[in-house]
Amino acid sequence: MTAVKVLIAFYSRNGSTEALAQAIAEGAQAEGAEVRLRRVRDFVAEEVIQSVPGWAANRDRMHAQYEAPTGGDAEWADAIVFGSPTRFGNVSSELKSFVDSLGGLWFQGKLNGKVGSAFCSTSTRHGGNESTNITMFNFMAHLGLIVVPLGYADPAMFRGAGTPYGASSVSGQDNTPPSEDDLEVARYQGRRTAKVARLLSAAE
Repeated sequence: MTAVKVLIAFYSRNGSTEALAQAIAEGAQAEGAEVRLRRVRDFVAEEVIQSVPGWAANRDRMHAQYEAPTGGDAEWADAIVFGSPTRFGNVSSELKSFVDSLGGLWFQGKLNGKVGSAFCSTSTRHGGNESTNITMFNFMAHLGLIVVPLGYADPAMFRGAGTPYGASSVSGQDNTPPSEDDLEVARYQGRRTAKVARLLSAAE
């Protein structure tokens, strides 16, 4: 049986969203999925990037490690998982720029029926982790994706990590990495997304 194909398209500045993306990839691969991890590119002015400690170094490291997502990746995938840090309770402009680039595929109907899911990270508690994930549901609906939230179908969800809308973590002002519970929720999200995509593919 052909493996389902999962695209994880994310933006990360300090590594928190990246860590969740990697855990989602692990979960999807545990379900037998083929995974593409892609980091969208920064587009703010270089002087802004250089003014924030660690931003340039993290950018350069992640650019070397991950390709940028493309429309070809989205067309290839059976499932697309979008990840973003929270920006004032909303999705980052970097990730949204990738979404906005998918207009041609949307117009051709080539994304209809694919699975979609969302995850995010915030720097403060109640900093918009739920609203950011839900915001991504909006554009997934417009793209024609079948949205897969997490619900409470795994024990990891009852340990106070993540949200029923998607995995998340809180980094604080010291860039604390996701906890093991946060990562376990993300792995569950990868498994769940890949499983739903496989079931939908088998039904076609």
